[in-house]
Amino acid sequence: MSTPSRLSLAVDSGTVTLPDAGRIAVIAPRAGADITALPAERVQVITTMKPDFDAFAARGYDCAVAPEGRYAAALVCLPRAKPLARALIAQAADVTDGPVIVDGDKTDGVESILKDCRKRVETGAPLSKAHGKVFTLPAEAEFADWRGTESEITGGYVTAPGVFSADGIDPGSDWLARALPEKLGAHVIDLGAGWGYLAAQVLKRESITRLDLVEADHAALACAQRNVLDPRAAFHWADATQWQPESRADSVIMNPPFHTGRSANPDLGRAFIASAARALKPSGTLWLVANRHLPYEATLAQRFKHVEEIAGDTRFKILQARHPSRQTR
Repeated sequence: MSTPSRLSLAVDSGTVTLPDAGRIAVIAPRAGADITALPAERVQVITTMKPDFDAFAARGYDCAVAPEGRYAAALVCLPRAKPLARALIAQAADVTDGPVIVDGDKTDGVESILKDCRKRVETGAPLSKAHGKVFTLPAEAEFADWRGTESEITGGYVTAPGVFSADGIDPGSDWLARALPEKLGAHVIDLGAGWGYLAAQVLKRESITRLDLVEADHAALACAQRNVLDPRAAFHWADATQWQPESRADSVIMNPPFHTGRSANPDLGRAFIASAARALKPSGTLWLVANRHLPYEATLAQRFKHVEEIAGDTRFKILQARHPSRQTR
């Protein structure tokens, strides 16, 4: 028998009281989240993350990337980034006529969020379980000042709360951009394109005829569409580990993520490498920046005929992998 989730225990114990009718927004749940305590026919899952969107859609849930109308209640699944957590609570309060339920792990800052909420409204008594908490906010809760707003950073780029490197240009991406050669071929793919910094740098090359930006976070991709106005750019909201182009590319560039929540997950980067190998022409080249400690060389050697480090220091390394092996195609 599986262990009841924190949300299930909160509903069963009466810590959380659901309205008898009306839609329930479930905001930013991760793919493995247990929301079976909620009536599935009344739930709309709202997430900007493509893998999570697809996972809940496959389970039969109605899914959207943004709220659609009003809701009788909302569940906010706290993310790791505090600015995004606040923005999601504000979003839930804006569109909900009933209670807002907040569920989060201690490692994702639920204690801090609960403390901040208590300074503003009288929250429901929290239920603590499995290194986290569930608590409710009343229908009249007002969090307008927590709403997420876009930011303009150095260089005039637009970012949004919670996207990777929202406060400035990522040093690894900047280093990779400066290390790339002038000639990358006519067709380039940016896997995990984020808000578009690498793509903007790559498109300074007149020899490129097409650049595919592939990004799983709809919010980041929306920023990229504002930051990269070049007509040669094509935007894809997709899981970079699964996406494949219509035609294979000359080059793939990437600064792959290596965390799932707070946990390091090098397998995510390895999946990016496998996807890049499948997307490249037999003569194609992958350009990758990674933190020094990440063990990608063995995976690259399995997927490509030639692998070398072309730049690096104690923090970063830039790897070039040429000619994907036949078995990866």
